[in-house]
Amino acid sequence: MLKKTLAALALGSALLSAGSAMAADYKIDKEGQHAFIDWKISHLGYSFIHGTFKDWDGTFSWDKSKPEASKIAVEVKTASLWSNHAERDKHIASKDFLDVGKFADAKFVSTAVKSTGEKTADVTGDLTLHGVTKPVTFKATFNGEGSDPWGGQRAGFNATTTLNLNDFGIKGPGPSSQTLDLDISLEGVQQK
Repeated sequence: MLKKTLAALALGSALLSAGSAMAADYKIDKEGQHAFIDWKISHLGYSFIHGTFKDWDGTFSWDKSKPEASKIAVEVKTASLWSNHAERDKHIASKDFLDVGKFADAKFVSTAVKSTGEKTADVTGDLTLHGVTKPVTFKATFNGEGSDPWGGQRAGFNATTTLNLNDFGIKGPGPSSQTLDLDISLEGVQQK
C-alpha cells in the first residue's frame, strides 16, 4: 500500500511539473498597438520605400524552457498596406503587385522552431502571399516576458526575413526591387 501511495505521489508530482512547463498561449496585442509588420523594398536601386501593414492579427504559444515547442500563426489583410503615399499604396495594392482584390489575406503558420542561441531562434513556417504558399524562415529574437501594469502576463519578440517576390508570383518594379525585407515586432498577452 505504501509503495502504491508513493508511486501515485511521484506520478502526480511529475504530472504537475510537466503541466507547469507547458507552453502558454498568447494573443498578439493588436488592440494596444504593440505589434508591427514593417517592410522595406528598394526603389529602383536609388532609395528604399518603407511601409507597414495596419490590419493583422495572430496568436503564439511560448515556453522559455522549451522554445522548440513554440508556435505562431498570423493573418494579414493585404489591403491595409501603408507607405505614407496614397497613390503608391493604390499601385502596390493593384493587380500590378499584391492584387488585394483577389488575394485579400496573407498568412504565416509556423512548422518548426530551432533554437540558435540563448535568446534567438530560426522560426520556419508556411507563408501564403499572393495565392502562393512557400516555406520561409524568420530570424527571431526573444525580447522578454513578465507582468504588465494591468495584471496580465506578456512576452515579446522581433523577427526578420527577406522574401524573393518572384517566389510568390509578384514582379518587383525593377531588377533591384525583387526582394522585400520584413521586420516584425510583436508583443503578446497571455490567455487564461
